[in-house]
Amino acid sequence: MDAYTCITTKLEIREFSSKNVPADVKLKILEAARLTASGMNAQHWRFILVQGPDQLKRLAEDSTTGSWVEHSNFAVVVLTNPKYPFHLIDAGRVVQDMQLAAWNFGVASRVYTGVNDESIRRDFNIPREMNPSIISGFGYPVKKIVGRKNRKPLSELVFLGKYGNRFDPQSFKA
Repeated sequence: MDAYTCITTKLEIREFSSKNVPADVKLKILEAARLTASGMNAQHWRFILVQGPDQLKRLAEDSTTGSWVEHSNFAVVVLTNPKYPFHLIDAGRVVQDMQLAAWNFGVASRVYTGVNDESIRRDFNIPREMNPSIISGFGYPVKKIVGRKNRKPLSELVFLGKYGNRFDPQSFKA
């Protein structure tokens, strides 16, 4: 699937089938994370691969907004170093690349950020200098994903030259 099709068709889901994601696909998703650009090429992020029912249940219990992750096939906890002022931007970039790589192989995903800081640090041995910035659960969707994204039109989101100047995508010329 080409990159644009990945972007236009990928939806966030929270219901996963019991079908296992093959190891080679998981490796490609992790490689997509490793290859993501980072501010100043710091590559400060680290990743915890969480798999297996017991670990996924523990991760769900450590969550305040991601209890659904227990039913995913695997999850990745993205750790970033808050000494870099751009660390959360880098977390978003890396998880987006993982999600798009996953979707290329038909693997769906969803992200969350709400965690109980003390328990996730204890349960996954996260050092104090690292921030558990974002978590993504991955797996095959329980049903075929169809439908359209509910997004505002470009004419409401884009301004031409400066804020407030109406952008008309129908008459846009490069």
